[in-house]
Amino acid sequence: MLIAPSLLSCDFARFADEIVRADKAGADIMHLDVMDGHFVPNLTFGAPVIKKLRKATSKPFDVHLMISEPHRYIGDFADAGADIISFHTECDSDIDSTLSLIEERGVKPALAIKPGTPAEVVLPYLDRLYMVLVMTVEPGFGGQSFMPDMMSKVELLRREITARGLDTLIEVDGGIAVSTISTAAKAGVDICVAGTAVFGAPDAKEAIDKLKELCR
Repeated sequence: MLIAPSLLSCDFARFADEIVRADKAGADIMHLDVMDGHFVPNLTFGAPVIKKLRKATSKPFDVHLMISEPHRYIGDFADAGADIISFHTECDSDIDSTLSLIEERGVKPALAIKPGTPAEVVLPYLDRLYMVLVMTVEPGFGGQSFMPDMMSKVELLRREITARGLDTLIEVDGGIAVSTISTAAKAGVDICVAGTAVFGAPDAKEAIDKLKELCR
């Protein structure tokens, strides 16, 4: 199991330092939530901020675009140093052409689905995806409660990935904590995004170690 601390839960006044702290604590991936205040009712940061943060770590940047028109900004986020770009099937952009833009830039493409969206919508694109992100809370704000019924989507995706002989990873985001991560692991999740569980803990390394231990 890989742990991707959600920078949404860090201290934005010490953004770069928080990335360094997560890196030293054993984070595998840095998860960066980009919100436009339209697709979701919150506003965070964009490509210029991510570009400045890129030099704070060599760990992969997993950029989750919760924006209405991701196709307009793929080049910006690729230039900013994104290693993985995920966007939502529910967005206003054409999925095929947006995936092509990501692929053309040499970035790993991923699709994300909200809790109300069936996993089946990503199946036509599965062989093009590095990762599928299953939201286990309604996107927009950190600190929400994990939705265990979303694990049926993970199980469906895992069966399909296995049946096709693919290497596509499954990521979950929302409410991941010591009380929920084993449920995700048993369902077949590869990457868990954890915000409050890491940045809200007294010791980030201890928190990440504990999360990984519970998945073994």
